[in-house]
Amino acid sequence: MTAWFDVGLALMALGLAWRAIATRRAFDSTVAFVIYGLVLTIAWVRLGAYDVALTEAAVGSGLTGALLLGAAHRLERAPADEDRPSAPLRALLAVACAGVALGLGAVVLALPQVEPLQAVAAASAAEATGLLNPVNNVLMAFRAIDTVLEKMVLFAALVGVWSLAPDAAWGRRPGRRFPPAAEGPLTLFARVLPPVGVLIAAHLLWVGADAPGGAFQGATILAAMILLVRLAGLADAPPVSSRALRLLIVLGPAAFLGVGMAGVVLAGAPFAYPAAHAKAIILVVEFAMLVSVAATLALLVVGPPERAQAAP
Repeated sequence: MTAWFDVGLALMALGLAWRAIATRRAFDSTVAFVIYGLVLTIAWVRLGAYDVALTEAAVGSGLTGALLLGAAHRLERAPADEDRPSAPLRALLAVACAGVALGLGAVVLALPQVEPLQAVAAASAAEATGLLNPVNNVLMAFRAIDTVLEKMVLFAALVGVWSLAPDAAWGRRPGRRFPPAAEGPLTLFARVLPPVGVLIAAHLLWVGADAPGGAFQGATILAAMILLVRLAGLADAPPVSSRALRLLIVLGPAAFLGVGMAGVVLAGAPFAYPAAHAKAIILVVEFAMLVSVAATLALLVVGPPERAQAAP
């Protein structure tokens, strides 16, 4: 029965992937992509990669799906473009994409079937950092430079979204203003769920040191709570010119870079931690990244500044 479930899961993933790229409507393609991400989440759980499953559900399906839905909505409102690629050009692009996919597959299949040599070193370093979760241990110690660059990519993406704003709206509040509703399920959820979401985000941050979880997974929960409150009209997005907002966005990357550079003096290498205080330092850095990533993810979904006048 388990084997049949895995086969069905694989076939469903392939079918949804094909649906996402073959359909003509942007909205239908986005819906297929979101469902595809949820199916991949189940697949990662079946493989025992719970950290990857959490990230896939939160980012691969949730956040990316929300961004694509916003883009699809903008495309539907945009005037139709008659300069569509010709059939020969589309065929050429399809062949090129298939060639890239086959090349990547050939490279993966050609990899030597040997035990990953860094796995033993990563496991042995758990005592030095105090992190029992091997995934978080690798991200914060072995791949600390990659991890901080990932946060820089989010920051660059937000700057790119804000750069889409017209000159007249620059520095104002992003997105539209949702009128507050006196009653209804959305208002009820926006009042009841955020405290629970904050606790879940804090829990994911804390247990990430020893079990699946971490700052990024907690930040997605926190960002969802921020968006829920905004959709219910209980709070408005701050203006992008707000100094406090900008400091909040750069807090995580700045803290990570600061600790990384301090490692040269304190531990003899960039992004190294003093053994006696490694776990405490990492938790402080992850807390800073939690609030910064949550704010960045929420602002990415809200979109560029659009209102020329600040909301009252």
